[in-house]
Amino acid sequence: MRVMLVGDVIGRPGRRAFREYVQKLRKEKSVDVVIVNGENSASGKGLTRTSLDELYSGGADIVTTGNHVWDKKDVLEFIDSEPFLIRPANYPEGAPGKGYCLYPFKAKTIGVMNLSGRSFMPALDCPFQKVDELLKEMSGQCDIIFLDFHAETTSEKMAMGWYLDGKVNGVVGTHTHIQTADARILPQGTAYITDLGMVGPWNSVLGVKTDKIIYKFTTGLPVRFEVEDQGPQVFSAVIVEIDDKTNKTMGIEPILITE
Repeated sequence: MRVMLVGDVIGRPGRRAFREYVQKLRKEKSVDVVIVNGENSASGKGLTRTSLDELYSGGADIVTTGNHVWDKKDVLEFIDSEPFLIRPANYPEGAPGKGYCLYPFKAKTIGVMNLSGRSFMPALDCPFQKVDELLKEMSGQCDIIFLDFHAETTSEKMAMGWYLDGKVNGVVGTHTHIQTADARILPQGTAYITDLGMVGPWNSVLGVKTDKIIYKFTTGLPVRFEVEDQGPQVFSAVIVEIDDKTNKTMGIEPILITE
């Protein structure tokens, strides 16, 4: 089995690039299942019914999120009814949605977890304690497990990777929108990358128009972020290969396509 995990999709340009490249890569790389972070898919922050449907029609099987999950309020209308849309599991008890899903594929069941980091991020429950709770809850229900760890610092993401080494098939970081060069299989067999990167405008600052960000940094004044809607796109992901007989992780291949 080959599972492709795709970085944060940024607005309408990102949705277009996601649709185009997922369709190509499914054929060229024999991808079986696609997991994508969709928390920035609607105008660069949050997700809507339209943006979620575009991700599904573009090839997504499971959609993860992060700290921007609530930015578009209409998400509250559908997040509880979507079986394969998840939000960070370490939000307080009673938050809408769910923190993991179980996705059936042929004779296998793939468990996908979503957690948020706490360093330079909104104050949430401890992701390390929460992941232990999730693994106990998911025990016996799935054959393969992945975690999308939506976090700011490389150290917190790496710590989570080492913490889960040998316990899950893959730990991928999201949130910082730049693909890191450290894709590897950890010693106990867990695929890891500190950040998947993003899908969206290449000539931008993390998907936002460069002049807006330069103005913010040079003046110190607030500015309204606008997704860059012109120019080439970047598509960032990894493909993790799982042995069909043993369910063990066999390899991880970074994908970085720049137009």
